Amino acid sequence: MHTLTTRRGLMLVSMSAALLPAACGGPPKVEAWRDRTCGCCGGWVEHLRAEGFEVDDKVVDAVGPYRQALGTPSDLLSCHAGKIGRYAMEGHVPAAAIRRLLKERPEAVAGLSVPAMPIGVPGMEVPGEQPSTYDVVAFTRDGAWRPWMRFRGLEVV
Repeated sequence: MHTLTTRRGLMLVSMSAALLPAACGGPPKVEAWRDRTCGCCGGWVEHLRAEGFEVDDKVVDAVGPYRQALGTPSDLLSCHAGKIGRYAMEGHVPAAAIRRLLKERPEAVAGLSVPAMPIGVPGMEVPGEQPSTYDVVAFTRDGAWRPWMRFRGLEVV
């Protein structure tokens, strides 16, 4: 009986240890690269921090080399680049879209982008202006993309 109790205890300890990193992983970590002359990019960084992300904010002379290393398709460019885990981020991607990506972890997706700079995306809020309705798109390593989520400002629609 003592052996069974010890085995059961060992099994429970092993299972708990396997679950511990997921429970105590801390906030999601984002690396961000932005041009030193851009004002709106800092707003995106602050949005992510306010949403509980840990952001390594890197102000650089040129974002292009980071985009190239991340494999961001040229037709999806915006004003700054980021990386979270194995996923690339381009532009003002809302935290809600990133959270869905991290929850689902689709194998085929290389990253998310908000092409251009619609009014109302994180960092592009304009007082007195109604936010745009826009798509966050998911792209693959071969450059194909599809809509991921639709927003109006920060609201999922």
